[in-house]
Amino acid sequence: MARRLSYSARYEHPAETVYQALSSRQFWDDQMVEFRKLTPQSDVDKFVVDENGIDLVLVQTLPRSDLPSIASAVIKKDMVITRTEKLGPFHPEKTEGTYTAGIPAGPGSLTGVQELFPTESGSTLRRTTEVKVYVPFVNGKLEQLILVNLVDLFRGEAEFTADWIAANA
Repeated sequence: MARRLSYSARYEHPAETVYQALSSRQFWDDQMVEFRKLTPQSDVDKFVVDENGIDLVLVQTLPRSDLPSIASAVIKKDMVITRTEKLGPFHPEKTEGTYTAGIPAGPGSLTGVQELFPTESGSTLRRTTEVKVYVPFVNGKLEQLILVNLVDLFRGEAEFTADWIAANA
């Protein structure tokens, strides 16, 4: 059974300003520098911005020794996470996109939709995630562990984004 989570990052900045940050290669390179403080191998593998929007692939490697015991019981090597983010062309009312994350030969899937839209106080980037793990007996625990860590990731990314915009916009 899949588990779902919706997370909203609220910004004091207009949606167009947030979109411009997400459209910047420097933004992603700077974010990878921050990720490397926790995950030494964190890289932008693909970055395309064109008339179709933003198309991005991030690759991070988590050492097996850093994984929680329930995860290291299933993952027998370092965990390589490939994350794909797509956000359509900017639209002032709502910009929509998708994201996925995968682990080679991983025992599950993570998919989601995202939308960036204006609010009275700035803008919101809402991400709705679905996690499925196909390991009997521990699937629910692993799905919950992934979602808890995803909230921490999204929260950290939102703080980074707000700080980066304040310093660079």
